[in-house]
Amino acid sequence: MLVPGIILVLIFNYLPMAGLVLAFQNFKPWLGVTGSEWVGMEHFRDLFSRKDSLQVIWNTFIIAGMKMIVGLVVPVVFAILLNEIRQMSIKRTVQTLVYLPHFMSWVILGGILLDLLSSRGLVNDVILPMFNIGPVPFLTDGDWFRFTVISSDTWKEFGFSAIVFLASLAGINPALYEAAEVDGATRFKQTLHITLPAMVPIIVVVGTLSLGSILNAGFDQIFNLYNVLVYDKGDIIDTYVYRVGILNSQFSFASAVGLFKSAIGFVLIVIAYRLAYKYANYRIF
Repeated sequence: MLVPGIILVLIFNYLPMAGLVLAFQNFKPWLGVTGSEWVGMEHFRDLFSRKDSLQVIWNTFIIAGMKMIVGLVVPVVFAILLNEIRQMSIKRTVQTLVYLPHFMSWVILGGILLDLLSSRGLVNDVILPMFNIGPVPFLTDGDWFRFTVISSDTWKEFGFSAIVFLASLAGINPALYEAAEVDGATRFKQTLHITLPAMVPIIVVVGTLSLGSILNAGFDQIFNLYNVLVYDKGDIIDTYVYRVGILNSQFSFASAVGLFKSAIGFVLIVIAYRLAYKYANYRIF
């Protein structure tokens, strides 16, 4: 049963790693891998000397870090609030509605957001004027673009991310709430002293494991929303690699940037698992 999965992983994850040699060459397609000049660490030195590449790395950390923080806090709060609903029909309806965006492609959602948030979109043309607010450059100003990216990603994923927290809430002993109620604890006090402490281990696990993807700021989302006006604050490593490597044909430099990202990601994953094991006793092996 494992063989098909192992074959797919070997073909799409391990065999392409042979192409990492391009990061150490001045690759020319007509010369091939064996005929291209070997330049060693030149592209990596170039990576840390170019102003645009350093800005891209910084952008990636900011966007991915904010996504990680907001994407952890919102699902936790939502799970606690949803758990307080006693009417099961309402609870299931809300769950279904907030899960749906997760299954939609960023190609579709990106088109919707472009129509809604553009300078002549529904938000700027109809909704904001109702409150005497001027047009907001959601997609043309770097700071607003970051806000748009982080908030839209949170809206898309918070419902699905809350599943694991809802599962942890289901495992809390009801007797604890009954005892607290007898002692006169309000619902807020019960949440503060019973619900949140019970959720701490899973929050630590989810938070630490998400460190491993701190450099994955969301290529699909950024690619479908960004434009040249927001490159200074919206461009991330993945879109930068695509633009430099595919559009500008700088294959070796793009490979060096991608290898740098993978190396940092590997280190962060190791650190994340160490932290998860130390503070939440979580381990795979």
